[in-house]
Amino acid sequence: MTIAPADRAAWYPAAPSSAVTEGHATPTVLLGEGVALFRTDGVAAATGADRRALAVTERYDHVWVCPGTPDRALFAIPEAAMPGRRAVPCGSIHVRCSPLRAVENFLDIAHFPFIHTGILGEEPHTEVNRYDVRIDDDLDEVWARNITFHQPQASVSAEGALDVRYEYRVPAPTTAILYKTCPARPAEWDVIAIFVQPVSEETCIAHPWMTMFDDATPHADMVAFQQTIFLQDRSILENQIPARLPLDPGMEVPTQADLTSIAYRRWLKRRGHAHGAQLVAA
Repeated sequence: MTIAPADRAAWYPAAPSSAVTEGHATPTVLLGEGVALFRTDGVAAATGADRRALAVTERYDHVWVCPGTPDRALFAIPEAAMPGRRAVPCGSIHVRCSPLRAVENFLDIAHFPFIHTGILGEEPHTEVNRYDVRIDDDLDEVWARNITFHQPQASVSAEGALDVRYEYRVPAPTTAILYKTCPARPAEWDVIAIFVQPVSEETCIAHPWMTMFDDATPHADMVAFQQTIFLQDRSILENQIPARLPLDPGMEVPTQADLTSIAYRRWLKRRGHAHGAQLVAA
């Protein structure tokens, strides 16, 4: 299988940190190739199928691996270091869909009232108001800002419906980060990320992760809330046609609500990321 240089040079989540233990190899797959994860004196490491040592870093409760030579450092999430926040890894969910489709779905606001009814949206509050989206050339990231959406239960700790402020950030091809109104501290953001592990072009493992201001909610309840949201999406993701994410703008008809998706696809194409993408019409 031929893998584009840009895909080999990117960082990918390979496992939760808790799954990689001293004295035991943890097998996994990235970009269709076998990877072994292990620890030596507490430090995470990885080897490829050819036993070649791979670049590894450990951040945000996950072990990250680059299959080739990294073209940049792993992105920063400054909020992760803020005092008073809880870091909440939310497990790993296997999905039969393109890793890029999983990221795009995370960026989609319009489906909230129909797929996450009574939680992230509800009828008749279905309109996606105009918002700002752009590719930040200095950061080489996609950002969507000035988003507001009515949500019956914005988080597990929210009491009653809220008009929630949103910002989306795509710092890496298979990572998306959501900044949304924090019910406990309206001046701050709750940060919810999806780290997507590309197993193959049409299968992936989603690793949801959060950093929140919430000292009261049990860890299990926070994990269950996020997994409920993602599992509601899974049947949609596993039945999308085409299975891979189209990068040719003529292959699908976008709407006003799809501005972030359009920017994401343009950014992937510009950077040369092809794993999990459909480049031309079938």
